Amino acid sequence: MGAKSKPNEISITRIYDAPVKLVWDAWTDPKKAAKWWGPRGHSITTHSKDLRVGGFWKYTMFGPNGQTWENKTIYHEVEQYKKLVYDHGGGEDRPPLFRVTVTFEEKNGKTKMEMTMALETAEKAKETKKFIKSAGGNGTWDRLAEFLEQESSGKEKFVINRSFEAPINVVFDAWTNPLQLAQWLPPTGFDMKFINADIRSGGSSFYSMSNGSGLTMYGKAEYLEVNRPSLLVYTQVFTDQDGKVSRHPMAPTWPEKMKTVIEFASEDENQTRVTVTWEVVGDATAEEMQTFIQGRAGMTQGWTGSLDKLEDFLAK
Repeated sequence: MGAKSKPNEISITRIYDAPVKLVWDAWTDPKKAAKWWGPRGHSITTHSKDLRVGGFWKYTMFGPNGQTWENKTIYHEVEQYKKLVYDHGGGEDRPPLFRVTVTFEEKNGKTKMEMTMALETAEKAKETKKFIKSAGGNGTWDRLAEFLEQESSGKEKFVINRSFEAPINVVFDAWTNPLQLAQWLPPTGFDMKFINADIRSGGSSFYSMSNGSGLTMYGKAEYLEVNRPSLLVYTQVFTDQDGKVSRHPMAPTWPEKMKTVIEFASEDENQTRVTVTWEVVGDATAEEMQTFIQGRAGMTQGWTGSLDKLEDFLAK
């Protein structure tokens, strides 16, 4: 929740590297919305859409385990390329869950999307925020980023966001100080050790991750950009214990080389949004690209576990 939110509101801000028309069309074209709307693993079927004041968007959302939810969105304001106001989550036999206001603003070819979900009470807002997080609802806006990237550049990327209650320099240190990084980055059940670390532009690191049951993985990162406190860019590969490039020990068709871009943005003096973007670089086979594309749910689970640990680490 942003600092300017009222107690009964949930606010979301995203910056998308796409012109406003592309973002607007992704929201308002049912065929495009079907490619990203909803948490990961979910899909939708639109039955009708009338994008005007007083119009309705009727659709069914399908969950990964066969669940279905009928939705009837009611539009109250429609200002092309600028603003949508609508009631969300209602149906023919039930009232909407909350009122949504979303604005779009383009600057230098990028689009700032600001969304506010207004509920009846602060308690309902708190409950809804917890539900959205547990259901992976925030992944909707990560899926939108991936869709926009694919539409504009043809590239397949993985995106995940998290907002942390800590100043931006503190969060940046957690990503660039090896002693801190090792405490939260490894997968659940693994310990991480840096064999050497030179985290700066042009530097590199060599590390291991062990699960205590005989499995040890090694990896190497090459740092392309380390710009305090806003940007961290590096490539990474799996290696053997001598530092020679190898493949993922549990997924032989995983791409050999990945590029990670971490963007840090202050939402207020004690709150920082982190955006992680992952993509395949170097030569990759069609099979490896499919492994990456089809593995986004697993990536979400893995990164969520690490970011949960980072949230706990920062709270201390």
